[in-house]
Amino acid sequence: MVVCAHGYSGNAHDFDPLARVLSQAARVVCPDVAGRGQSDWLATPFAYNFTQFLADVRSLLAHLGVAQIDWVGTSMGGLLGLMLAAQARSPIRSLVMNDVGAFVPLEALRRIAGNLHAPERFASLAEVEAHLRRTHADWGGITEAQWSSLVRHGARKVEGGYRLHYDPRIAQVVQPLPFTPGLYFWSEWHRVRCPVLLIRGEHSDVFPAPVAAAMVDAKPGTELVEIDGAGHAPALMAAPEIATVRAFVERAGGARELAREQPVRAVLHAFQGRG
Repeated sequence: MVVCAHGYSGNAHDFDPLARVLSQAARVVCPDVAGRGQSDWLATPFAYNFTQFLADVRSLLAHLGVAQIDWVGTSMGGLLGLMLAAQARSPIRSLVMNDVGAFVPLEALRRIAGNLHAPERFASLAEVEAHLRRTHADWGGITEAQWSSLVRHGARKVEGGYRLHYDPRIAQVVQPLPFTPGLYFWSEWHRVRCPVLLIRGEHSDVFPAPVAAAMVDAKPGTELVEIDGAGHAPALMAAPEIATVRAFVERAGGARELAREQPVRAVLHAFQGRG
């Protein structure tokens, strides 16, 4: 089974193009992390933390009754995969980290936090699209049809217009701590034992090239692919990007379940958080 985990302000549908391809050979699960998409909003903003998210993932896997998974994670989803892969008796047998690494610089965190702020209401879907095109400008190649999908699944109808799909309070907890250079995950990286594919946007400030190089040096055999023209984070919607992920997952020993085990597309979009 393949689990695709979205970024901080993303949702399960970000992986629709990738999931359509991967589901030809495997069961694919794309959860909405708590506070996003169709999942519940949590009681307090400070409940949105990695400890909570990892507990939710463990509950999801137990509910699905799976012992081993291949993990594809973008940004926050990549860090969740890293932390899960670093645990003893981890269920992860292969890991794809899309544009995030063992160190996330302070300035990059500030930019992510800035992109989370949005108007409380948008008068039209056209205004939602303009906002998403600005905040997702670094995602790389996205077709017009894919933009339409991002807008459709990235907003919900409310009285007086539209609002973004995620709990606006998550912006409160992504603010970086003062007097720290960034977030460190080197301890987790050194404990990972499964095959890893690192994907980096050519112009990414979240996953600097020196961090990627240091990760490869520290863990020989790690694969590194750079997506030309992209920043943070490559959308994984273009055919070459999808082919790269598919080839790695299959080569690393995953995607062996037959698609007939889960009819249609085998993509789960509703992951109920606690709230």
